[in-house]
Amino acid sequence: MLESLKIILEIQELDVKMIRLIRLKRQRQKELAQIELLTTELRQQLGIKEAEIEEMSNEINTLEAKIVELKEKVKSLENKQSDVKKIDEFNALTQEMALAGREKSSLDQNVSQLVDKKATEEEILDKIKASLTASESSGKEIESEINTNIKEINSEGQGLKASRDVLAKEADATILAIYERLLKNKRNRVVVPIENRTCSGCHITLTAQHENLVRKSDNLVFCEHCSRIHYWQETEADDNEKSSTRRRRRRTASV
Repeated sequence: MLESLKIILEIQELDVKMIRLIRLKRQRQKELAQIELLTTELRQQLGIKEAEIEEMSNEINTLEAKIVELKEKVKSLENKQSDVKKIDEFNALTQEMALAGREKSSLDQNVSQLVDKKATEEEILDKIKASLTASESSGKEIESEINTNIKEINSEGQGLKASRDVLAKEADATILAIYERLLKNKRNRVVVPIENRTCSGCHITLTAQHENLVRKSDNLVFCEHCSRIHYWQETEADDNEKSSTRRRRRRTASV
């Protein structure tokens, strides 16, 4: 492996951890926003339902007032009817009383329907209040837990960043700049090993020539497909091969 990549790999491990922490923090903040949104929606529903019930109460009161007026009107007509002597006047008052009675019956029916509807809406209102109370209570607990979690994430992130800053001072500035540019684009590992002649980043098969370039470790070698930086991950077989090569060289030199 190119020696200057070793520090970059250490930096990359810290960066990957920080990226995961950032994603977790965003997810937790999203959960917090969803809780706040749910509570806001329940408050809005509560306000709307209370306004609807108040409107129904006002309408019931208005209709009941009209019913009282009609009762008084019928009573007044009955009193007048007892005093009239002409049949035409008597019949006219009777007809007017009948009209008033029918109107009163219609209003009574409307009031009855409104009272039933109001009772149903009040049940819904009670459920909304219960949901809001539960949401606010559990929301506070979850909000506290999420905020604590976010503080822990921030603290861990600060520790990772401090370690990264130390390593960054030791890294090759040119390679670090290339690495950071790739990381900014991909937001994931950008220095990856070759595995079975395949890029472990994009998982596309590479040429034997490309693999040999990576094995030599003389310069940075980029994936032809995803632009990630490749390195050769030495195995036990590679170590054995190197040891055998060194022994052969020593025997040749002694001869």
